[in-house]
Amino acid sequence: MSAAPAEQPHGEPEPERTLLEEANALMERLPGYRVEIIGGQILVSPPADGAHARGLTDLMLPFLTAGLHGEQSKVLQAIGLWLPDGGEDYAVPDLSVVDADFEDHLVENNCYDPVTFRLVLEVTSSNYRTDLRTKVAAYAIAKVPVYVIVDRRHDRLHVLTDPVADEYPTHRVHAPGELVTLPESLGAKVTLDVEAVLAAARRKPEGEDDGKS
Repeated sequence: MSAAPAEQPHGEPEPERTLLEEANALMERLPGYRVEIIGGQILVSPPADGAHARGLTDLMLPFLTAGLHGEQSKVLQAIGLWLPDGGEDYAVPDLSVVDADFEDHLVENNCYDPVTFRLVLEVTSSNYRTDLRTKVAAYAIAKVPVYVIVDRRHDRLHVLTDPVADEYPTHRVHAPGELVTLPESLGAKVTLDVEAVLAAARRKPEGEDDGKS
């Protein structure tokens, strides 16, 4: 008696992926890209340019100097924030100030409860509208107390505070030449020099000689 090979059923559709599964699959296929789910939509951002990365590192310095990376709080880059307005929504801010015990507030998918976030900060890239619009509502709903945007497109620094519903009623826009002191709710006094912040994150003009041969 011969054994016939087992045949797989044909035409059966694969189980539909959840948004979270699709987002994680995208991260595997696109290493270096930032994948988020906001408002039930998957957002994919390309790797940051050098000026974005440089500006972000420089931006950490006033927070570190103020002592915010210590026993009571931490200053972190690219940590996941679980958003409460969608079943699988999450964001990955460029920079965050969180309570030191943030790891006790893990929710899912390497993302943490927004209750542990004191501040989130974004440096705009080509998808600047996401930072200036979509994420404003998302972070407000999550009740993140302070949202700072380094707006490279318009050469401005935005500081948003006092979230209510899906907006920040207190939204101040600062120009180069100003010094901005962030709210004391951070746990320490942090003052940002708007010109220095924007200059650090500013792209180098194309064709400019970098002094190397």
